[in-house]
Amino acid sequence: MAQKLSQLDEGERYRIFDTLQQSMPDVWASMQRGFDDESVVVVPSVSMDGPTSKSGTIMQAMEERALFLLLLLRQPRLRMIYVTSQPVSEATIEYYLGLLPGVIPSHARARLTLVPVGDASSTSLSAKLLARPRLLRKIRSLIPNPAKSHLIPYNTTSLERDVALSLGIPMYGADPRLEGLGTKTGCRRMFDELGVPCPVGAEDLHTVDDLVAAVQRMRVKRPSLTQAIVKLNDGVSGSGNALVDLHGLPPSGSSDETAAITERLLGMQLEAENLARDVYLAAFEEHGGIVEERITGVTLTSPSVQMRALPDGTVELLSTHDQLLGGASGQKYLGCVFPADPGYAALIAEPAMVIGRHLAKLGVLGRFAVDFVTVLNEAGTWTPYAIELNLRKGGTTHPFLTLQFLTDGSYDGERGVFQTPSGSSKYLVATDHFEDDRLKALTVEDLFDIVVNEGLHFDQARRTGVVFHMMNCLTECGRVGLTAVGDNPHDAQRIYEKAQAVLLREADFALREGAVIG
Repeated sequence: MAQKLSQLDEGERYRIFDTLQQSMPDVWASMQRGFDDESVVVVPSVSMDGPTSKSGTIMQAMEERALFLLLLLRQPRLRMIYVTSQPVSEATIEYYLGLLPGVIPSHARARLTLVPVGDASSTSLSAKLLARPRLLRKIRSLIPNPAKSHLIPYNTTSLERDVALSLGIPMYGADPRLEGLGTKTGCRRMFDELGVPCPVGAEDLHTVDDLVAAVQRMRVKRPSLTQAIVKLNDGVSGSGNALVDLHGLPPSGSSDETAAITERLLGMQLEAENLARDVYLAAFEEHGGIVEERITGVTLTSPSVQMRALPDGTVELLSTHDQLLGGASGQKYLGCVFPADPGYAALIAEPAMVIGRHLAKLGVLGRFAVDFVTVLNEAGTWTPYAIELNLRKGGTTHPFLTLQFLTDGSYDGERGVFQTPSGSSKYLVATDHFEDDRLKALTVEDLFDIVVNEGLHFDQARRTGVVFHMMNCLTECGRVGLTAVGDNPHDAQRIYEKAQAVLLREADFALREGAVIG
């Protein structure tokens, strides 16, 4: 008699999970053969611990950020089941299906099943599903053939594992037991093990006393140290970071050094807005974290390298990006430019692939990225430092895959360029954080009107233009994401800036009061 999920302990759950994952190579191979009963189940749950909470609207926007996966429906027989917390508007679905090259949108729509949970809380989507076994049974009944289906998550925790078990399909993502590799502590240890240069620092810390002792050791190693960054182990997009000013401290080893460092740490500048310092420190004590030198220089950039490990164990270099950062101290992820500067694109790809191959040997599956800081020295050469491993999809995933799905192009890592099959190069600038209160005056329908009237909509013939995402939080939050694609870096930047300028102009116009009729 089959056991219920609640009757299984962790060991039994992983035993079944391992059996499911062993089928992933065959499932992956079947995806390339156009079977009538192939399918994917998308559960874009942001399942992460941390002190920062997001509204239900923002959580829904993060779930809808993965709607670029609808472009997979260009495969003419693939069926997709896409799960979200709240219903996705039909206009938004039509927008994405209208981007599909060589596919009739109505044909793709017939192969798409949307499953809204109907829960607008900020709880993760996977947790919402697991709390509703009947809904999971319904989703399972929608899968035409579990032997030719797999789960696509955003990140992978025991929650996503349990969703996969409930659906009886393998998961295209890292084994949750490897989750520790993607923490700030885990990746620092890995970088050290593999000989990949990273900033001076210390990991596996929990208390202010731990941080003080670590900073003291760092000052011995790096007497010129003037700034440090404290990071929560599971912080995302810089929201778990805090900047510590170490200028003008007493000499290393002096009697008043400990008190001075403690004072600086208690006065650290948090990157997350509206987060109390005591809440941050409580989260740090519970989940742990690191402290490391903040790399500084006259010319400093923050690129990343995106890779994926396939079911056969091979690792592909997918892309390099320059990250656009902002926030209180310039550590919050806002968007990206692709490809990364050719001056260091190949330089960062080399250590990234060392990390990627190591992860594949450990059994990591799916997409992941390594973030770097690069500094231009006086000799005119770049020095890269690895700072983070994102063992999941990230902010650079959806812009790149949108470009790839729309153009059938690929990235040449040695040359640092992205080319379509016809040989033309493409570039993009993207953001998740185009935010302005004036944008609240616009509806999604207004957005569609504006981009079409202004010639900003992605043009399939020229393969340039703008693709929007996270549109559901436009009216409530005054925020929308966009990816601008151009034929050269200047062209992509021009389209990106034009889109923002046009939307703000139209928002101003929408806010004008009409005459009172009386």
